[in-house]
Amino acid sequence: MKKYIPNTITLINLFSGCCAIVCILNGAFMQAFWWLFIGGLADYADGLIARALGVNSELGKELDSIADMVSFGVVPGMIVYKLISIHFGDGDSMCYFALPGFIVSVFSGLRLARFNLDTRQSDDFIGLATPSTTLFFVGLMLIYHFNSFGWAEALTNPYLLIPLVLLFSFLMVSEIKMFSFKFKGFKWKGNENRFIFVAISIALLVFLKEAAFATAVLLYVLINITLYLFSKK
Repeated sequence: MKKYIPNTITLINLFSGCCAIVCILNGAFMQAFWWLFIGGLADYADGLIARALGVNSELGKELDSIADMVSFGVVPGMIVYKLISIHFGDGDSMCYFALPGFIVSVFSGLRLARFNLDTRQSDDFIGLATPSTTLFFVGLMLIYHFNSFGWAEALTNPYLLIPLVLLFSFLMVSEIKMFSFKFKGFKWKGNENRFIFVAISIALLVFLKEAAFATAVLLYVLINITLYLFSKK
């Protein structure tokens, strides 16, 4: 019976991602956020519980990829599509000018497929993980929803969003090494980057509130690019 528990949690992630997509399409951005929060928790918990129960399986691995493709692949593309479609009037028919937003979904699929085959990513990531990409675009969605710093109108502009889509699509399939949030115990040594980043993220959340999510991801990317460049010297 216990072997079904992690897979059930993974399916909660998948279900939550589907619900988030419906909410985004209907402009219910805060509801979408909470569904994605549930999905993110489920995505984090399924692996932990599977390891704790000792029931890792190929089925679980495949289910995890499918769930991630929905929650962390389709969702960011849907967010960009919705924001751009708002810029063009958000009518009932398909907004063709907003379709390039799904480029990030395509590259998320490529990223997830490569991740399953890449044996180098057991501790850290090679390229930006799909949950980080999703968190960035969710952050933009929240900034739009709350009109943080008066940026709402700017965040529907395709001339801003499409370059961001291309940038994050590149980052997901790049060879840039990025630290994961798999803490190696609770000691400082070996977890320095993780502890520092978590502390900074908490401070950002306190001071920037909903704008903290996208800002934290950008900071994470910049830190990892800097570390990557210095490691090459």
